[in-house]
Amino acid sequence: MPDLPVIVVSGWISWQGLVLLTLANSAPVVVSWIAGQRAAWPIDFGMTLRDGGRLLGAHKTWRGLLAAALACGAAAPWLGLPALPSAGLGALAMAGDALSSFVKRRLRRRPGAWVPGLDQLPEAALPLLAGWRLLELDAARLVGTLLAFTLLGMLASRTVGSSRKARRS
Repeated sequence: MPDLPVIVVSGWISWQGLVLLTLANSAPVVVSWIAGQRAAWPIDFGMTLRDGGRLLGAHKTWRGLLAAALACGAAAPWLGLPALPSAGLGALAMAGDALSSFVKRRLRRRPGAWVPGLDQLPEAALPLLAGWRLLELDAARLVGTLLAFTLLGMLASRTVGSSRKARRS
């Protein structure tokens, strides 16, 4: 029998939403590991702004956007969701990720620099707000899912970042 806090917390999280967010954010990374630089065309087409920085950066690619949308659309039937709207939520997660990249470039942060919260909130909030009906989210489940994704994302970023540093040493 699960502990009471697990039952209470699980009622405040949309597992469907959390899985879609995780897939949307993992798919571009997996495709990058597999494909390397092949077909990694940047969404910003290399555009720089007056501040001299890239609009988004080289890591925001059409390939990653497509991978996120396809992963979410493909997983949708197993989550009891329609494929096309779920694919749209995957694309919106990448739009939120692009927004955080835009802000990080304006703050003069290097690509891949970790900014707690900014790296997770936009890419989760945008699809959750857009998909609240599809995912049957009330305010508590929306906030709970957003917080769960943010905390898991921060933990994963620190863990992956630590393992990368260890491999480079």
